[in-house]
Amino acid sequence: MTSALPVAREASPLLLKLRAAVEHALEGKPEAVELALIALLARGHVLIEDVPGVGKTTLARALAKAVGGELRRVQFTSDLLPSDVLGVSVFDQRNGHFSFKPGPIFANVLLADEINRASPRTQSALLEAMNEGQVSVDGSTNLLPEPFFVLATQNPQDFAGTFPLPESQLDRFMVRIRIGYPPPQVEMRLLLQGGDGDRARNVPQVLDPAQLVAMQREVDRVELDPSLATYLHAVLMATRTSPTLSLGASPRAGMNLARAARGRAVLQGRNYCIADDVHDLAVPVLAHRVRLSAHAEGYMPSRDECEAAVRDLVARVPVPL
Repeated sequence: MTSALPVAREASPLLLKLRAAVEHALEGKPEAVELALIALLARGHVLIEDVPGVGKTTLARALAKAVGGELRRVQFTSDLLPSDVLGVSVFDQRNGHFSFKPGPIFANVLLADEINRASPRTQSALLEAMNEGQVSVDGSTNLLPEPFFVLATQNPQDFAGTFPLPESQLDRFMVRIRIGYPPPQVEMRLLLQGGDGDRARNVPQVLDPAQLVAMQREVDRVELDPSLATYLHAVLMATRTSPTLSLGASPRAGMNLARAARGRAVLQGRNYCIADDVHDLAVPVLAHRVRLSAHAEGYMPSRDECEAAVRDLVARVPVPL
């Protein structure tokens, strides 16, 4: 499908600069950059599933620098504990009270590197933070800074030493994206740089965190016509009633798709959603949340199979005129 409106001419100048800055760091991957920016504007979180060395960390660092936010990186390993991410209460002998020492999650951008190498217990430590923007430790609740954005990387499931993310964790990610290998001409330029591939280092600050929060609030005001809401709900119902899927999209998935559609509208300079917003974002928002019907024992459906199933279902849902 093609958008009915011009895009770049109507986009906010600040958003155009933001997009250009991040695309310069991750050259040749405009689709991945667009999805990450949509999630950022819509207060969502991003899961990147790809092989090592294709620019996942570069994308996170470029986003953090461009919005002037604090970036914290946590390398997830099998022995990582929840307290290593959230923080811990420490007894202060001077006043006889426990005080909370915040962990690396208290940042604007958290890069959860190789999240599926951590145990399910540590993975689940992120659930409250991603859903409610707060962390509860030892009975006390601590608010996370605004904006708060999780960008998690995940190795393919057939890599050694990985733990599959549970459905409850996957449902907290607004979009799942794949970066993939760079185009040949871009990779040639990287090779000619003499090994200096850290392009995020020179990304300029385009926004400050307060400006980003203001843009996120602008997303809340984007209009979603009732006919588009009906179309979106029909897409959700298609995933829940299809015999090819044993687990359909949740209500949270539907709300994420609606917010992502609003975020895409703002990124493209509109204050209203169009059918293309819902149609084009359905696969990156929904495919990682559904489960294919039973296969042979021990067989793990690939990402491509899940995406193809969702794409086929969306293609069958009538688009409102």
